[in-house]
Amino acid sequence: MLLLRNLKPFFRRKSHYCFGIISRATTLPDQITSEFHEICCRRTFWSSTSSCNEMIGLSSSNSQNPYFFHNVAEFCTLLGQEKADELLDNAAATSGSDRGKEAKYPTREMIDFTQIHINKLPRVLIMGRPNVGKSALFNRLIRRREALVYNTPTDHVTRDIREGVAKLGNLRFKVLDSAGIEAEASSGSVLSRTAEMTGNVLSKTQLALLLVDARDGVLPMDLDVGKWLRKNAPGMKTIVVMNKAESLDDCDGTLASAAGEAYRLGFGDPIALSAETGLGMAELHETLRPLLEEYVLQNNLCADEEVQDNDSSSEHMECKLPLQLAIVGRPNVGKSTLLNTILQEDRVLVGPEAGLTRDSIRAEFQYEGRTIYLVDTAGWLERTKQQEKGPASLSIMQSRKHLMRAHVIVLVLDAEEIANTRRSMKHVEVVIARRAVEEGRGLVVIVNKMDLLRGKENYKLYKSVTEAVPQEIQTVVPQVTGIPVVFVSALEGKSQIAVMNQVIETYEKWCLRLPTARLNRWLCKVMSRHSWKDQAAQPKIKYFTQVKARPPTFIAFMSGKTQLSDTDLRFLTRSLKEDFDLGGIPVRILQRTVEGNSRTSTSSKNKQSANRMMERVVSDKRAILAVENSSTT
Repeated sequence: MLLLRNLKPFFRRKSHYCFGIISRATTLPDQITSEFHEICCRRTFWSSTSSCNEMIGLSSSNSQNPYFFHNVAEFCTLLGQEKADELLDNAAATSGSDRGKEAKYPTREMIDFTQIHINKLPRVLIMGRPNVGKSALFNRLIRRREALVYNTPTDHVTRDIREGVAKLGNLRFKVLDSAGIEAEASSGSVLSRTAEMTGNVLSKTQLALLLVDARDGVLPMDLDVGKWLRKNAPGMKTIVVMNKAESLDDCDGTLASAAGEAYRLGFGDPIALSAETGLGMAELHETLRPLLEEYVLQNNLCADEEVQDNDSSSEHMECKLPLQLAIVGRPNVGKSTLLNTILQEDRVLVGPEAGLTRDSIRAEFQYEGRTIYLVDTAGWLERTKQQEKGPASLSIMQSRKHLMRAHVIVLVLDAEEIANTRRSMKHVEVVIARRAVEEGRGLVVIVNKMDLLRGKENYKLYKSVTEAVPQEIQTVVPQVTGIPVVFVSALEGKSQIAVMNQVIETYEKWCLRLPTARLNRWLCKVMSRHSWKDQAAQPKIKYFTQVKARPPTFIAFMSGKTQLSDTDLRFLTRSLKEDFDLGGIPVRILQRTVEGNSRTSTSSKNKQSANRMMERVVSDKRAILAVENSSTT
């Protein structure tokens, strides 16, 4: 006989309740039936319908009030305690005379998280002490290697809040990767500032995943993080996650021992998973699903999204494409401060320490009706033997990757260093500028920290810097003329409009398309004013057209064997930039040769001679056939 106390749950957590399938022919004593009925009413939601008695094997003689699962197809779904009590009261109210009628219970609707706007998705924060695998879990959830992962027991790789869209089964939510928290960090240090930034993000999140290392167990630092979380976010729903649990097992008791230690944090049942291998992600999905669905239903996000889609469907077709903007430069030139100034918020960590930013932080914002993705990259360093390994090398590789993806690149320079060294760009900055031009990206140069050169005593330095920097940049990058240079002070917070106006202007030039008729009219004027060395050997351009934008690319179709020289190409490029205001962006001109009339005439003659040969062959065959027929007759 099947006893209830021998049933084992399918999941390891105690919040998942077991169920048993009892044969119809099984006869159960009244004691077991009453015990089964009591457990069912206390732990899950059941409905009174007589048609399901045969399914679970409980006849009306054994139980006065037979129950069954309300939604058998979704039997793993956990309902809230308040909702379960309400539904049980409804089931009790419908007993008696109304038992034969089907009760009207609200069924759980399947929520499509892909239909919810990305800015309205629930937010889940990953937090914990340093080096427990927060960034690895973040990469696992977003299904990309965006966050830097490096085993540094004595250092902290992540320092800023990284945000991404998690894809866990059919769930979609915003996941945030935070820096490691040390509650006892000294005031004013990097760790204290990162903890303060994490506390500011907690007020905007709905759930928190508290990570601990399953192999090390719960350390005193983990308990301090739990106390810090209760202090800064009282009442927030927190889920304890035991990461690096791939080596733990139920058989030898290591998993149960680690779970027992995790209960000391006081946040309920823990989840065992491995962010590196993906073990336990299904259980994390089952835990997050009811909480996320409850948040969506409480805030009516599905209904709001449908109305918004219907109202703004026409406007969505007319919206402009997103702009990919990257801020690059050497360490400690003010890149993160410039990003905070543009966003008008403390989005990334800033400070006097060099190399403070390690992860490339991506932020989305709206500017004049245009969506812009702004990326703050780590400082570019010259390659040395000490930087070939470690987080610094990973940061440089990540910065180069975002440089290739960007549409417009903002190169930040230090005005004070330029005034002291009397040199605008160092080798690293020259490499960045030339690589941006070679990749065909728009380039904007920002000279930061101009507030340090103000005053009567620094008037000459201020004037010399504003005059020398554009000239030196033009000398270093001769391929692109008219590179815009903006002199700002990001610390004062007044440079957003100047920088963004120049970025938008450069981006519009980068996306410009010119009609072919206008280009050919322009070509006639340009070719007439160009001084050719040999008029007889002058190349003849049949027509000139633009084949693509981003960056603008043109093709000159040449008639004859004469090609444009490098001097001629530079002349056409410079004329294009001057006449159509394309300064600051790379312009490419290609050449194609058009076949002349002589080739077409020779090819037609060859075709005619080939046709005549075919006619002769056919006539000869007919003659041979005629001779054979006459001989046979």
